Amino acid sequence: MGTNDQKRSLPHGLRLVALAGAAALTLTAGLATPLDPAPQQARAADDGKKVLTVAVAQSVDSLSPFLAVRLLSTSIHKLMYEYLTNYDPKDNHTIPGLATKWEPSPDKLTWTYTIRDNSTWSDGQRATAEDAAWTFNKMMTDTGAATANGSYVGNFRKVTAPSPTELVIELKKPQATMAALDVPIVPKHVWEKVSDFSEFNNDKSFPVVGNGPFVLSGYKADSYVRLKANKDFWRGSPKFDELVFRYYKDQDAAVSALRKGEVSFVAGSPSLTPAQAESLKGADDIQVNDAPGRRFYALATNPGAKAKNGKKFGDGHPSLLDQRVRNALFRAVDREAIIDKVFRGHAVEGEGYIPPRFQDYFWKPSADRKLAYDPAEAARLLDQAGYKKNGDGKRVGKDGKPITYRVLCHATDPNDKAVGKYLQEWWGELGIGVQLNCLDNVTDPWLAGKYDLAFDGWSVNPDPDFVLSIHTCGALPATPEETGATDNFICDKKYDELYARQLTEYDPAKRADIVKQMESRLYDLGYMNVMAYPNAVEAFRTDQIKSITTMPAKAGNIYGQDGYWSWWSAVPADSGGSSDNASSTGVVVGIVAGVVILGGLGAFAAVRRRATAEERE
Repeated sequence: MGTNDQKRSLPHGLRLVALAGAAALTLTAGLATPLDPAPQQARAADDGKKVLTVAVAQSVDSLSPFLAVRLLSTSIHKLMYEYLTNYDPKDNHTIPGLATKWEPSPDKLTWTYTIRDNSTWSDGQRATAEDAAWTFNKMMTDTGAATANGSYVGNFRKVTAPSPTELVIELKKPQATMAALDVPIVPKHVWEKVSDFSEFNNDKSFPVVGNGPFVLSGYKADSYVRLKANKDFWRGSPKFDELVFRYYKDQDAAVSALRKGEVSFVAGSPSLTPAQAESLKGADDIQVNDAPGRRFYALATNPGAKAKNGKKFGDGHPSLLDQRVRNALFRAVDREAIIDKVFRGHAVEGEGYIPPRFQDYFWKPSADRKLAYDPAEAARLLDQAGYKKNGDGKRVGKDGKPITYRVLCHATDPNDKAVGKYLQEWWGELGIGVQLNCLDNVTDPWLAGKYDLAFDGWSVNPDPDFVLSIHTCGALPATPEETGATDNFICDKKYDELYARQLTEYDPAKRADIVKQMESRLYDLGYMNVMAYPNAVEAFRTDQIKSITTMPAKAGNIYGQDGYWSWWSAVPADSGGSSDNASSTGVVVGIVAGVVILGGLGAFAAVRRRATAEERE
């Protein structure tokens, strides 16, 4: 599914949101409705405003920061609201955001944040510690408000604001993510009027009050999101007057729009396909950015959907409850072929849960534990598990019926369809059928547990807490009728014990070791099989964008960053001078497909995230 940043190519979305806003989540039959009857060149509007238009292949799940998990949505929230801390675009180390400094008590159970005095909401009111305290307290007391980011406050005992510039958070036990709280701070005077946080999508009244570099000024479901520059942003106003995210169901149509100059930037879903990127290289006024990404691309198996109250639901195939079967399926996946033939070298082979871009947390299995491509071993495991072939060469289940797995895939992601065809071939040789269910919206069947396997992916943050939390028992929905923060219903007591340990471990090296043990556990369980770490492949028009910041500065991505740096720093091509935003740099072009390892990204006090939740994003 997908981050807080760590959004996803995700089983994006939430059951309650899906029910409350089904109409808003319905995709159009083709290209999104344009902003104008006749799309203009993206570089400027009729009134002379400089407009940066970004083509995206993902729709918004919710514009409420309390509900959103898709990468696009959480990326937009980074533009609308400040977080307590931010991350330096050069190397991801933690820097001030709404908080100018933060300090723990000697026992690490009380954290005091100094809130800046020069941040104002777009309606003119000052942003204060009271806004932050109200945001966290609402998440602590309202399950609807805790939908997307509740894992961050589960250990909070008390949050207060003794003064407008002082925020105090008291913990039940030490928590290593206190400089990495990826939670948008919202204005109390606006949000305290919301009656039902599980249904409010923040998409009916504009402009939406915020204190980030951009102000949300317009939205049409599955068509566009429009933001205007916040001229009073404390870090400095963006150089573009407006930023528009325009939705394209057809990614080739988005690439065509870039060629025509109708959009300034194309991100893909979330990346361009190798063929699309290749077709753009050398094109006039177009630059391609190809850099190691922060996402993983995986197959998730249904472990038997259940709620915290113990009630089971969904209809996952019972054979997948056997670890031997899950391991057999992955043994029959040729990851090298996926890298070479689907990603065409614009990715590296998947192993552990966290991409190698985050060196401190990167884990891979030893040679003797690796579930390497071995169809013969896969067949042996299936035989051993009791799923043998019948006279027609078909594997049969305990009920005597041939096994056919339903695999959820995203209709807008060409990679899902391409890999799906390989699965039909590889698993077909084992005697297992594959039914690809490529849908515009995978949310409903995923959250209902009505699938056998699904293509999954998350953008991982420098601090991996969020993507780790979505596999805990605590992330399960309270009842089958509700929704939780779970990715695919994994609930394992040993994993939960490791999660609790890493959360309270302040020593960076010791915490990283525990995180690797968690990745090892996920790998052995086999519910989540990582196939690849795709590159971030994206493109923009140099006759519309003069310069833009990549993150990290060397071999980094533009779309879906851990912060607002790319769009805040972007300089229009017709700008008279260079940007006075110190972080603006030119993008790195043509990075080789190999992964660049960045040192020091795991240190808790120095880094932080996401993609989240990608993000999530």
